[in-house]
Amino acid sequence: MGAAASPPGGEGAAPDPHAAHRTAMAPPPPGEWIPVDEPVDGIEPQENPPFAEHREFQANCLVSHTAPDDPIVYPGAPGASHDHTFTGNTTTDAHSDGASLAAGGTTCEVPGDLSAYWMPTMFDGDREVRPIGHQVVYYKSGIRDQTTVRPFPTGLRYVVGSPFQSEAEFLDATVQGWECGDSYDNGNIPAHCPEGGQLNVRFQAPSCWDGRHLDSPDHQAHMSYPVVENGADVCPESHPVAVPMVEFKMAFPVDGDMSGVRLASGEGYSFHYDFFNAWGEPTLAAMVEHCINGGLQCDARGYDQFHPGEGAALDEDYELP
Repeated sequence: MGAAASPPGGEGAAPDPHAAHRTAMAPPPPGEWIPVDEPVDGIEPQENPPFAEHREFQANCLVSHTAPDDPIVYPGAPGASHDHTFTGNTTTDAHSDGASLAAGGTTCEVPGDLSAYWMPTMFDGDREVRPIGHQVVYYKSGIRDQTTVRPFPTGLRYVVGSPFQSEAEFLDATVQGWECGDSYDNGNIPAHCPEGGQLNVRFQAPSCWDGRHLDSPDHQAHMSYPVVENGADVCPESHPVAVPMVEFKMAFPVDGDMSGVRLASGEGYSFHYDFFNAWGEPTLAAMVEHCINGGLQCDARGYDQFHPGEGAALDEDYELP
């Protein structure tokens, strides 16, 4: 069920099969609550958890293909979505589910990360713009007590942000908005970026789960951002299970005059992304325990160059030892 890669547009290129999918669609029909097989309870945070400046690891993945598909929002409906750029699992299409992803391949450095990640495709005029090289997806602790973060359950899926969000809502979920050169905190795509540079965005996902559902009708209600209690970020009672905070860090090779740069979903502040977890459970558990619970700043192998004595979670082939 793999989706074929679409060719970039441009002068002399073949007709763009995705041309009709470059603008935001009407709000999609609601999905349904999908219960998890075994409910999970949160872990009570410590009053004085061990301090760690960094609690994270990376998933470094190449772009695999583009398609007007969205197996979370429009499952089983090819072509129903605006165009998306997919990283991670190479087979992701409108029909993808947990079983198909588990049987697929991956562009991520870790073979055990068969998860699907996707975002609206960027265009410069009629030219499709794909991020080049490995793109960084951080897995971090979004709460103060990183020792209570649990791995995602297999099959958990959600949408981060919305093509219909406001500029303020976009900025609230990003680290510094759209970035290029010395320009930061842009709610929309800047009018100009330095020659030879790139356009960056970092967008953070909610990191608290209700422990009961793999999905919800709006693909967001089963997840929540942390709240502040007594000066510390904690998970709310409604979503008590701390899971890794996914942070997209995407770099697009566009520069100079940006007047023709746009997203398939609309304005720059319509940027959002989808995540469908298909990690191998032992691999994800090892990375979360070693890097997030352990308070380390890990690469994709689970190795912290600033704390080499702690070793790595994975071997040189990015596999469990």
